[in-house]
Amino acid sequence: MSYNPINETQTHAVNLRIRHDIRNLIDRAAKTQGKTRSDFMIDAARRAAEESLLDQTLMRVDEETYNHFLDLLDQPPQGEGFERLMSASKPWNK
Repeated sequence: MSYNPINETQTHAVNLRIRHDIRNLIDRAAKTQGKTRSDFMIDAARRAAEESLLDQTLMRVDEETYNHFLDLLDQPPQGEGFERLMSASKPWNK
């Protein structure tokens, strides 16, 4: 037998029960983007899934790299850009 990977372009149905007001909201948003309800929901679900997985990403580094990272975090911000930011007028002080 030969290896037969799943065709990545193959689609599958997903059925959802949704309140009428939420469906109307999704339809309005999809229309503003020129998408169908399905395309809009698939894009939104994919983005949410990617964000969720990225939030769970664990990075492992050796002790030396970790300590260097902590040292950088402990240094106060500095530089021309930081000085310009800190000297800018604050909207809440007006």
